[in-house]
Amino acid sequence: MKITILGAGYVGLVSGACLADLGHHVTCIDPNETRIAALHRGEVPIYEPGLAAIVARTVSNGHLRFDTDPAHALASAETAFICVGTPPRPEDGEADLGFVFASARDIARYARDEIIVVMKSTVPVGTGDMIEGLIRRMRPQLEFGVVSNPEFLKEGAAIADFMEPDRIVIGAQTARAGNIVASIYAPLTQQGARILRTRRRSAEAIKYAANAFLAIKLSFINEIADFCEAWDADIGDVATGIGLDRRIGTEFLEAGPGYGGSCFPKDLRALLHSARERATGLRMVETASAVNEARKWAMGRRIRAAIRGDVSACRIAVMGLTFKAETDDMRESPALAIITALRREGAQIRVHDPRGMEAARDLLEGVTFAEDPAACLHNADILVIATGWREYAALDPRAVAGLMRGRTIFDLRNILAPGAWRAAGFDLRRIGEAQPPASIAFTADEPRRDHATLGSVARQSFLYPAPSVGETLVHHAAMKPAE
Repeated sequence: MKITILGAGYVGLVSGACLADLGHHVTCIDPNETRIAALHRGEVPIYEPGLAAIVARTVSNGHLRFDTDPAHALASAETAFICVGTPPRPEDGEADLGFVFASARDIARYARDEIIVVMKSTVPVGTGDMIEGLIRRMRPQLEFGVVSNPEFLKEGAAIADFMEPDRIVIGAQTARAGNIVASIYAPLTQQGARILRTRRRSAEAIKYAANAFLAIKLSFINEIADFCEAWDADIGDVATGIGLDRRIGTEFLEAGPGYGGSCFPKDLRALLHSARERATGLRMVETASAVNEARKWAMGRRIRAAIRGDVSACRIAVMGLTFKAETDDMRESPALAIITALRREGAQIRVHDPRGMEAARDLLEGVTFAEDPAACLHNADILVIATGWREYAALDPRAVAGLMRGRTIFDLRNILAPGAWRAAGFDLRRIGEAQPPASIAFTADEPRRDHATLGSVARQSFLYPAPSVGETLVHHAAMKPAE
């Protein structure tokens, strides 16, 4: 099928590449000339595991192309997917539908008869009706249909979510429009993917309800983690125990510093605005949102409370800046609130992230950006793990001990093995694990290791455990500063 994707951002690019990989002929349209030029050069402007390979493959076989002009692509398209951003309006949190309406106007101007408009963007309930009315007013004679087909893509796992979905939701007002969209996903349904057919407004509501429920689940487990700390219980055991109940499930029961990203925060705000429009109470959603925002700042206060003495003499290494691992997305990241809270207290902050450094430079001031984990850890009094990257989970405690001045770690993602790190002499503080309160004592005149004496190769490699006996000898040698 000939498909035009309006918007080549995260949802548009992932959806377009995956649809092309299913055999459709896809054109992604975006007015951002810099982004389209990069895609023409084979550069994928966002980090998503597996995406670059699919884009390269489908461009090579002719199934995926990119353009800035919607006219030609829409004139031949059988379906047009709207995949543009719907950011929150600063004044009230309502979803800004400006890009959506602009896409609808392009469809009205250039589309051929019998086109099916597919809404992938997350939009308030009733938006499909507004899009249908806009197109009909602009072009009364056009034969078309508008279908809601919300996306359920997790950043870091978007390819698998698209190709192996839990469900494909198709909300249509006519059987014909719904059948056409269902046929697009035939390669997936033939492999067992389930399609849920609903009315259009129900499909729009499903997206918001799903995100709201997951946000509630995350806020719930974070509050239970605090409860566990207060009563000397372990959140890992509690999460496993309740997650084994099939009615609850294990997903989204990982305690941490709060959720972020491009979806949950803005979608909850938009949902709450829609509820207020109809005088409908959503107390649980409102509370989950408030709990999450408060938690991000509470993590900064938790770290500050453990510091005894002059905070300005404290060196803190923050490892992980993106809102979650396997993405370069900094939007609403808990790390931003944590770092801001510590900076306000005067702490010296050095940061590192495998993928988020470029975006973070535009969002953080007064911090030092470290080129690698070793540079981030050098002479640090405190290590804060703010994002659960696998690279950080694989750090070698003995190597880290050789770099840090202090021995305190706040593992806000519970990714470090407690036994190994505590055996190496670290005061490891995890989320949802009770331990006696302690203060961190340090003085500005304690001896500091000369990190500059470490060669660049050693700095990159000696932080991670060696996998064999022979390599262990190399590992221990690398831990010693060069003569």
